[in-house]
Amino acid sequence: MAILKIERLEHNRVLPEYKTEGAAGMDLCAAISEPVTLKPLERTLIPTGLKIELEQGYEAQIRPRSGMSIKHGITLINCVGTIDEDYRGEVCIPVVNISNEEYTIQPDERIAQMVISKYEQAKIEVVIKLSDTQRGSGGFGSTGK
Repeated sequence: MAILKIERLEHNRVLPEYKTEGAAGMDLCAAISEPVTLKPLERTLIPTGLKIELEQGYEAQIRPRSGMSIKHGITLINCVGTIDEDYRGEVCIPVVNISNEEYTIQPDERIAQMVISKYEQAKIEVVIKLSDTQRGSGGFGSTGK
């Protein structure tokens, strides 16, 4: 099991939390003192009031909350964000409103989820030609519906 060290900043009131025993992601909350209203297609950076320290070989993936995405059109600008193990700044969430209606983020509202994941860095090897496969260079729908 990975260990996640958390430093709470002055404006943080809610720690990340797994909502169920089988949850892969822990919820992150908006560490804001006033509501923030996003107009359609507007984007902003929402602070969490947290700094984290990951073990070597781990990353934190920041993902949208499915309920906010489907019900309100609130998602992340970069879909899945990566926090590298050596980053020590505040975790902030880049949200965007892709709906046709305004949405107001409330203080301490759950706005994203964070998944801790093991990774490996690849050794890059330049080759003259890649190996052949049945699929080849087919992409973007080439395998059918």
